[in-house]
Amino acid sequence: MAEVNTLVVRKPCFGLPTGCPQCLSAYIYLKFAQFPFQLDFHLNNPHSDQIPYFEVGDYVAYNNEKEGIIECLKKDVGVVDLDSGVSSLPEWISTKAILTTWLADALTYELWLGCEGSSAYSIYYPDLPWPLGKILSWKKAHWVKLKHGITNDNAEVKKEEVIISDGQIYERAKSAYDALSSCLGEQNYLFENRPSSLDAIFLAHGLVVLHALPESSMLRIKFSEHAHLVRYVQQCKTEFIEAAPSPSSAPRFHTGASSSASKSHSSSKPKSKPKREKTQEEKTFKRKAKYFVVAQLVAVVVFLTLMTSFDDAEVELDDDGGYDFDE
Repeated sequence: MAEVNTLVVRKPCFGLPTGCPQCLSAYIYLKFAQFPFQLDFHLNNPHSDQIPYFEVGDYVAYNNEKEGIIECLKKDVGVVDLDSGVSSLPEWISTKAILTTWLADALTYELWLGCEGSSAYSIYYPDLPWPLGKILSWKKAHWVKLKHGITNDNAEVKKEEVIISDGQIYERAKSAYDALSSCLGEQNYLFENRPSSLDAIFLAHGLVVLHALPESSMLRIKFSEHAHLVRYVQQCKTEFIEAAPSPSSAPRFHTGASSSASKSHSSSKPKSKPKREKTQEEKTFKRKAKYFVVAQLVAVVVFLTLMTSFDDAEVELDDDGGYDFDE
């Protein structure tokens, strides 16, 4: 029986096979490489940096290994290396830096802060219980704020500096779009008129910007000003998404990475796999999953308790107006 190749991603949304940019780039790369695979969806542990991951036989390639999922696909799974012959070009290296820094940061900022997290919530947390999803979303948005130097103090006291910081994010994104538009021109791909991993990364970015972000999004507005880039993204959507058959007539919904999958290839294992009892690793994973849910629920209760206490304290301070400290 032939081995089934499976790309496990976050669930579809916004008319895309998956709304996650990292998952979408892996999906597009496999389409470019014409590598056969089926698409399955991961519903739990949405914060995990292992997603997306690729299952082939007894091997699993995770996104948080080495240099990411695409490099694992090329080096460990045997997917054709589309970057061969172009990855040493100076312009290829600089374009990769732009895509993985300026544009990646801009999309993260826009998803979690620019659009108040509504799009990000639909991508990452829609299947979690409401309190748990809201807490995880709040934690991620807080992390993005800290990454960009935005705190509760400077959000008010140094509001002008925050606005300038936002402007830098969008200006860098505009500069990146200008450079990519010039590089693409009337071609079908960014380099030597053939697909590479950078095309997959950029197309995933463009699809999320045009379909997951609202029309009022600053990043979407700046992207839409570049006709070559919009044409390229729409062409990709038509060819690989709208024209593609359904990934599976009965897709499986994963609740965790295959714990039975080995981290290395093995040719000595028999093909027939009799029914087996759960391994200790699987039992441990299931137990940890239960602990995770309980811990998150406790976190919700503690968070709501602290916020209520904080609000009560503020009310008491506001009511206590009998003191004058400006003598």
